Amino acid sequence: MATTHEKLDERQLDTLIGSAVEKIQGKKENDICRYLPVETGGYIHHFTMRKMKTEAPQALQKLISQYILNAEQPAAVKPKPRAPRGLRKRRDQLLLYKPDIEKMLTMAQAMGDKEMVRRLTPKRDLRSLKKELISAIKHGLHGAIEQEMWNSYIESMSMLAQMSHSL
Repeated sequence: MATTHEKLDERQLDTLIGSAVEKIQGKKENDICRYLPVETGGYIHHFTMRKMKTEAPQALQKLISQYILNAEQPAAVKPKPRAPRGLRKRRDQLLLYKPDIEKMLTMAQAMGDKEMVRRLTPKRDLRSLKKELISAIKHGLHGAIEQEMWNSYIESMSMLAQMSHSL
């Protein structure tokens, strides 16, 4: 249970925060965050400020007093510089569009490169593969069951088994 001393500190801190909000002409408590710098650069996050209210009220009091209440003209802190969008994209990856892949697939088929054809052929879902295999078997088209279709089915089943084992 909180002692009366802690309750007084809480009230005092709330009063201090209210004064700071008025001084910066803010509307809510979170508005003062932009005026409180943090050591890592930029301003303090509102979650961090809320946490400081309970875990480090003296440190929060000191920050508010120093940067808002005791400052003649409180200045907003510049936000922490962030990496620009798209910077994490890998530069060494090839960007291929569907017509490019289709052209490569046609060339691989013309050359008879079965491995490349398998890699460039879009993955079919297990349900349609099963249907095709069963219909080929029912119609007695054993010769029509291509090795590629069978390999795709086996690959899909093994991936499904790996996924179920990992769960």
